[in-house]
Amino acid sequence: MLVLTAAEVYALLDLDHLVDAIAGAMAELSSGGASLSQRAVATVASCHATLISMPAFLPSTGTLVTKVVTVFPENLDRPTHQAVICVFDPETGTPLALLDGTHITAARTAAGSALATRLLARADAQSITVIGTGVQARAHARAVVRILPDANLTLTGRDVGKAELVASELSTSLGRTVEVIASTEEAVRAADIVCATTHSDVPVVMRDWLAPGTHVNSVGHNPSGAGEVDAHIFRDALVVVESRLAALAAPPSGATEIGYGIEHGIISADDIRTEIGQVLGGEAPGRTDDTQLTLYKSVGIAIEDAAAVSLILDAARARHIGTQVTV
Repeated sequence: MLVLTAAEVYALLDLDHLVDAIAGAMAELSSGGASLSQRAVATVASCHATLISMPAFLPSTGTLVTKVVTVFPENLDRPTHQAVICVFDPETGTPLALLDGTHITAARTAAGSALATRLLARADAQSITVIGTGVQARAHARAVVRILPDANLTLTGRDVGKAELVASELSTSLGRTVEVIASTEEAVRAADIVCATTHSDVPVVMRDWLAPGTHVNSVGHNPSGAGEVDAHIFRDALVVVESRLAALAAPPSGATEIGYGIEHGIISADDIRTEIGQVLGGEAPGRTDDTQLTLYKSVGIAIEDAAAVSLILDAARARHIGTQVTV
């Protein structure tokens, strides 16, 4: 079995190729070619945390995986999401590889938002606001700016001091200025593209803050409360998800905002009908005009992990990176 550490995974995963790999995987899923099941979830009530198992099979790359990920939202000294991914031979079921999955989870989630931005944002979009100061905020800043390299990049969060530290870090790593706006409302109102990456149980993006034509990416998940995005945006926008099965799943797996909106009569399950793979395949329309609101709601699915793992393993074999162990 090949074992790849967090540092090796980070070195091997090409973010530009990852966006295209996820595009292919999403199209394969929506066309019925890939296999994806509901998550299995165990809760740790004392920490408001979960342990989640996520299996998937991506036939086009022959990648059979299961990810085991913990979500501990109260973590302060380490990522809230930590994971390992096991890869199996699709012909024999033999375990082939074990990878640290923490960076993969962050990168593939942000790459999904980058893909959605490429598909759904206005062609003249020039301003990006990232809400949050954690792992996903950093990952989204790095990923989405690759789609719009000349766009203005703004960061906002409830802790302005932390936002300034993250913005400084990103300014150095990206080689460009990342501005901090203390008021989330002001930052959202000024943006063509909004990336919400929080654990908030109340909306940090309100419907009346959005200018016509704004695109919103939302990846935050908190199964309590109303979620990080106002449910009325789901009512008024073109809503695109990775998988209807995943987005509409019962708590704690599905999209909190969708469950809240359905429960309170703001939307219905029929309003959540477009998968990103269908837009890619031309089976569903994307943006139809420059005034339309668009919203990509991600809950994270294992097909994305499989797409990332395939890239990483190909690179590891080509570069002879990793440790072989006998189990």
